[in-house]
Amino acid sequence: MTDETTGPDLDALRAANPGHWRRAAAIRTLTLDAVAAANSGHSGMPMGMADVATVLFEKHLKFDAARPDWPDRDRFILSAGHGSMLLYSLLHLTGYPEMTLDQLRNFRQLGAITAGHPEYGHAPGIEVTTGPLGQGIATSVGFAIAEEIQRARFGRKIVDHHTWVIAGDGCLMEGVSQEAIALAGHLQLSHLIVLWDDNGITIDGKVSISDSTDQRQRFKASGWDVIEVDGHDPEAIDAALTDAKKGKKPTMVACKTHIAIGSSAQDTSKGHGALTDPDLIAATKRAYGWEAAPFEIAPDLKAEWEEIGARGSEARAEWEVRFAELGRGKRDQFERALRGEAPKKLSATIKAMKRQLVETKPKVATRRSSEMVLEIVNPIMPETIGGSADLTGSNNTLTDDMGIFTADNRAGRYIYFGIREHGMAACINGMALHGGAKPYGGTFFAFTDYARPAMRLAALMGIPSTFVMTHDSIGLGEDGPTHQPVEHLAICRATPNTNTFRPCDTTETAEAWELALTSTRTPSVLVLTRQGLPAQRTEFSNKNLVAQGAYVMAEAEGKRMAILMATGSEVHVAMAARDLLQQDGIGTRVVSMPCWELFEAQDEKYRKKILPAGPVRVAVEAAIRFGWDRWLYGERGKREKGAFVGMHDFGASAPAGELFDHFGITAEAVAKAARELL
Repeated sequence: MTDETTGPDLDALRAANPGHWRRAAAIRTLTLDAVAAANSGHSGMPMGMADVATVLFEKHLKFDAARPDWPDRDRFILSAGHGSMLLYSLLHLTGYPEMTLDQLRNFRQLGAITAGHPEYGHAPGIEVTTGPLGQGIATSVGFAIAEEIQRARFGRKIVDHHTWVIAGDGCLMEGVSQEAIALAGHLQLSHLIVLWDDNGITIDGKVSISDSTDQRQRFKASGWDVIEVDGHDPEAIDAALTDAKKGKKPTMVACKTHIAIGSSAQDTSKGHGALTDPDLIAATKRAYGWEAAPFEIAPDLKAEWEEIGARGSEARAEWEVRFAELGRGKRDQFERALRGEAPKKLSATIKAMKRQLVETKPKVATRRSSEMVLEIVNPIMPETIGGSADLTGSNNTLTDDMGIFTADNRAGRYIYFGIREHGMAACINGMALHGGAKPYGGTFFAFTDYARPAMRLAALMGIPSTFVMTHDSIGLGEDGPTHQPVEHLAICRATPNTNTFRPCDTTETAEAWELALTSTRTPSVLVLTRQGLPAQRTEFSNKNLVAQGAYVMAEAEGKRMAILMATGSEVHVAMAARDLLQQDGIGTRVVSMPCWELFEAQDEKYRKKILPAGPVRVAVEAAIRFGWDRWLYGERGKREKGAFVGMHDFGASAPAGELFDHFGITAEAVAKAARELL
């Protein structure tokens, strides 16, 4: 029904499947109306993929619009997030209560849940925030991994669903997509199905002006099954999706479509963007055989769609019966993990470890401290899923109890991500979004540059992903400035809704992990050393002091004249500087500041107690100064009474001890800076 020179014969398509055509046209016309009302948006992709989406929702997607949080629902991810009206139209038509017609009328307007790109948390049915191209398809791999692990743990009767993704050429051009599809193919994630909107158009023009990749062969080479289909033939689409669900590998369905189908902008780059011209919209609707007013859906058509939205209610009710038959212990574990709650014994386990640390006072790198915590946490939290970007032995992220997740062992909870920081970070988000998992992944702190897009989205979505970042400063030594992070603490701290922890010893590391594992709305970045650090917390505290963000590590003896502020490996530098100053009769307080964000959240009374007015202040950190002025000069400080000891440029290649001396991050330098301010 498609002529390669003139495009599809809409009359023939409508005549062949009139009911389907009408349902798909509802998506197309709602998209045209919403984009026109906003005078902004992307019309072409929803118009082009409406047929595929209609078949998917009508015949294949397992969901219940009345219970959008059903744990065993299929997950639908719109990786091509610019086509958000496709998703919003589907949610409205199938009867999701929050997605009202008024929300569609207010597309892209302040306060509406219908943002320009789908935003997780705005409305049920939006499984993940998509917008940065490639992140959706990469995140979907994490969804599929979580589903496999939970199916192995709880059984197919409780966990057996698919992750469906609509991705466009832009998603597939972004480099993160290759990391994701290579990992998915290697792990044979057979419940992952990507529907490629193969329309041959990008913003600049035809795909051929910038890319000649054979995407089908690319997916095949990465270990995927590939199916090709006419994206406007509902019967062929149905057959393709049926076959996709039968595969033993992840499947890519190449859907040949026409962007902005039926309009004068069809198959052009203009069709990618906002089609707002009234004459174009009117002509397009006539081509569809659509006579209704803007935003008007005939009651019988809406009823058809709502019946599709209710189709999964029977399967959901059957699942609830099976779940009720599950043993009480398993049900409790499933529900607790789904709520994101840590087991009650976590707090007692951390406290017991802290008591032991007071006695043993280990001098270890905080990356090893992290491993020590995971060794006691992972056995009591079977929902933790860990991994590393080919740095397992350096990140210390694997514990003996976890087992390795492979194509042959779905019960394993540790993932060898390979050298794929982009993909790993997105996968971690996908596991967290799927629910029932507490994921973490490790790499070197300098490589947050690669993980950052997903780290930012974790913060934006408000999900508790945990990023374990080791080799946190010039203290990593000989690998040199390419691997020595100096600006990365500032970048992480500048990101809203992110807790950046830089612990100074094993006790602080244990407390940081406790906070990360009990977080429900905020991602955590654990910034850990390569070099050994002496224990600083020598007295047991039942309280989690890291939860306050900053606290007094050592009080001044005599009149308090100076306050030294430090994080991580520099806390012991500050403590040594305090000894030098106290020898000179200069009363000196040391404040450990493992998490600025949590300190900012404390009330004024507490912050004033930790950083009172009067004493001079010196901050010491093996990173750039950016951000420290808040604590040096704000919070009752004065510019003439503050100094910073740290990095002012990139690092160098040499043993760690020599580098700290070379860059002047020493106890003597800190003491000298304090004396000069007095």
